[in-house]
Amino acid sequence: MKAVIQRVQRATVRSGELEATIGPGLLVLVGLETGDTEETCAWAAAKLATLRIFEDADGKMNLGLQEVGGEILAVSQFTLAGSIARGRRPSFDGAMNPEAARVLFRRFLELLRAQYPRVKSGFFQEHMEVELVNDGPVTFILER
Repeated sequence: MKAVIQRVQRATVRSGELEATIGPGLLVLVGLETGDTEETCAWAAAKLATLRIFEDADGKMNLGLQEVGGEILAVSQFTLAGSIARGRRPSFDGAMNPEAARVLFRRFLELLRAQYPRVKSGFFQEHMEVELVNDGPVTFILER
């Protein structure tokens, strides 16, 4: 699993008429890879729910989502499982097949909501427009 975590002032994802919007919180782009399991998703969910990347009164990254009342917008993004190391076209050999990824991404959302209920999501296997205002900017990459 690879995830790009961005601390945002706000974020929106749209696909046609469908839309999900959050205020301050985290935009999490998630790429599922062959070999990822429910255990991988549980680890990532626990990490996201407790990550302290919001600034306290002293300007130090010392606060988590609960302390700041933030939200999470999780978006499945299979291109994160791609590789551009060789050639000029990306290879998606390491990406989980769509059917399995759909099931595991849903499970990831369930596990995440069990840890922190203020979670919205993008739209699996849809072309989406993602709009965000990065706060900082603060961006991290989570890999397992």
